[in-house]
Amino acid sequence: MASTREALARWLKKATVHLPYLPRALALIWVAARKWTTLWALLLILQGLLPIATVYLTRGLVNALVSAVRSGGAWESVRATLWMGGGMGGVLLLAEILRSAAVLARAAQAELVRDHIGSLIHGRSIAADLAFYESPDYYDHLYRARDEASYRPLLLLDNVGSVLQNGITLVAMAAVLIPFGWWLPTVLALSTLPALYVVLRHALDQHQWLLGVTADERRVRYYDWVLTSREPAAELRLFRLGDYFQGAYQSLRARLRKERLGLVKRQSLAEMGAGALALALSGAAMAWMVWRAIRGQVSAGDLALFYQAFNQGLRLARTLLESVGQLYANILFLGSLFEFLELEPRVVDPPRPAETPARLQQGLRFHQVTFRYPGSSRVALQNFSLTIPSGQVVAVVGSNGAGKSTLIKLLCRFYDPDEGQVELDGVDLRQMPVLGLRRLITVLFQEPVHYFASAADNIAMGDLSAAPDRVSIAAAARDAGADEVIVRLPGGYDTQLGRWFTDGTELSVGEWQRIALARAFLRQAPVLILDEPTSAMDPWAEADWLQRFRRLAAGRTVLIVTHRFTTAMFADSIHVMADGEILESGNHEELLRLGGRYAQGWAAQKRGLDRRHRKFFAMLDITKPDCLS
Repeated sequence: MASTREALARWLKKATVHLPYLPRALALIWVAARKWTTLWALLLILQGLLPIATVYLTRGLVNALVSAVRSGGAWESVRATLWMGGGMGGVLLLAEILRSAAVLARAAQAELVRDHIGSLIHGRSIAADLAFYESPDYYDHLYRARDEASYRPLLLLDNVGSVLQNGITLVAMAAVLIPFGWWLPTVLALSTLPALYVVLRHALDQHQWLLGVTADERRVRYYDWVLTSREPAAELRLFRLGDYFQGAYQSLRARLRKERLGLVKRQSLAEMGAGALALALSGAAMAWMVWRAIRGQVSAGDLALFYQAFNQGLRLARTLLESVGQLYANILFLGSLFEFLELEPRVVDPPRPAETPARLQQGLRFHQVTFRYPGSSRVALQNFSLTIPSGQVVAVVGSNGAGKSTLIKLLCRFYDPDEGQVELDGVDLRQMPVLGLRRLITVLFQEPVHYFASAADNIAMGDLSAAPDRVSIAAAARDAGADEVIVRLPGGYDTQLGRWFTDGTELSVGEWQRIALARAFLRQAPVLILDEPTSAMDPWAEADWLQRFRRLAAGRTVLIVTHRFTTAMFADSIHVMADGEILESGNHEELLRLGGRYAQGWAAQKRGLDRRHRKFFAMLDITKPDCLS
């Protein structure tokens, strides 16, 4: 007995832990659509009261008909019948008017709530640290929030409306039944308790199951993306991977389907038992009322009134239970939305931020920096130190995984180091306002975004706050060598890029990189960071760009991260990086004379050059024997 009570207590605690989300959800709806919500609530109250008028008019109509029949069709009796019938028709017409008005209010609410929640999710996604995007747990939260938020609040709105409207009607019906027997509303309530437990238990079980299979649901969506998207289409056909991914998709879907159907089966059996009990209780009440009518204790109109009130009460109770169950389920799933909205970034402004300089005076410095990516035991940087003097071009070279891109993420303060400091003009970046710091930096990332907009808009996104004109955009494109790409497009700078939208033009990887480079150049920031800026360029394009690069970099502090020595050789200083540490430093000639890792890499790249690449070196005026031998 004690164990049963403890189990019940645990279940009640688990079942009620999410109930505080209900007022939060209602507050969210109120903020999004205050006027429409007020109108909608008034319409629901009126709709909830109309069935009471219908019940009483039904009794009056039945009694008037009986009286008219007994009087042999006397006008007074017929007129009373017509008045009752007219009143019934008026109530039905009013019900239709109110229903249509409620549909309009509901549609307006739905659009406003959907947009409001979408705005909240987008805002939280933008504010979230970059670390969140590298965590599977974040994607689970985002998947549930985004997937559920598109319709759960609207269902919640329907549930609240249904509970409000049907609750009002049910209370009124109970009041109608009390004169026939005070215990009748109690019977009505008792008949619904088993069903209430069933719907709440099923909602909780379904919610817990869906939480447990979020990663599997995301994997199903990933398999679907692989099978239907453009990016993997070529490899899918060449390596005949279609059957593999289709099999993986179907196997995972089969397991999820089996588990879901198991939940539904258990719910159906429980609902069957609860429904049988409710039917037995209601049947007993109806039999009692018929017995009273046979004995002449109630009139035919009273019997019609009771029949309508009791049957409507049963129907409303079942509908109310379904609405309560759905309301509870939607509250559970809205928990995922609120949990996502509660994610707080860790990279934030300090309480008293230092002033960010307009230009660099000293430069950038990594001082004894140790850093691990969140959730990883691997050290990306260990006691790392590096100085990037103001106004100089510094290159960092190294193999993949050496930690080069980590430097960029720390400089942009996407992350904070675990130990040590990253400084700008001697000030720790953590002491500066985040937005102010990032305004000082412009970056060409290793995998730049392909914005499916016009060519001009793609470049303008480098500095939208400056509202760049077409002259500035064209100048940035010329500096990056992107103008040669753009002038060949059907609509020039107004050409829609990408294939997602009508009349879009797809670019090659190298052409997209030039567009991204122009975007980086458009932003006149004192710090310029280039992550593999020439990785997608052919030798001639690389040579052309490098010849102009020193002019473009004049007056800026530049960090180039690359594995191409032909790019790094133009830097004022070069740092060779491996396993999160600096191994060698110097300019191109100094590092060649040193004969270390850089010289070995240079020789390896040089041995791989064919005749066209040798012409490339000739274009760069590299004529020293030790470079070409």
